[in-house]
Amino acid sequence: MIARINVVTLGVTDMPRSRKFYEQLGWVASSSSNEHFTVFRPQGCALALYPMTLLAEDATVKPEGHGFRGVALAQNVPTKGDVKMALDAAVAAGGTVKKPAQDVFWGGHSGYFADPDGHLWEVAWNPHWRLTPDGMLEIPV
Repeated sequence: MIARINVVTLGVTDMPRSRKFYEQLGWVASSSSNEHFTVFRPQGCALALYPMTLLAEDATVKPEGHGFRGVALAQNVPTKGDVKMALDAAVAAGGTVKKPAQDVFWGGHSGYFADPDGHLWEVAWNPHWRLTPDGMLEIPV
C-alpha cells in the first residue's frame, strides 16, 4: 500500500453551518459539492464534509460518541505569528479555541481550535520543518 492520504472526510451535524465555517476560513467548495456533501481542495489532498449519521452508516459503526476522538487535523503555517492569526480566523468563522497559541516543548509554537462539530485542528509553526513557497510541507527524511 502506498503511504498517502488523498481525502479526509469529517462527519458533520449541520451541513450548511459546517460548509459556511470552512468557507469563512477561505476554503473554496468544489463544484462537485451539493446540499448533502461538500468537498474542498486544499493543497495536496481533499477535505470532505458528510452527514455524521450517513458517514457512520457507511463505516458500519454507531454515530454516537463525544469527547476526544483520538484524531487531530493540522495545518502548518510559515511564521510563529501566523498561529494566532489562524486561531482568530477560526473563532471569527464560528470555531472555538481549545488551546491558545503558545510555545511548545518541541521548539515550535501551536494552538488548537475546534470546528462547529468539535473536530480538532492544530495550527502549528514548526522551525524544524519547511514549507515550500506553494505551502507544501517538507519533512526531513
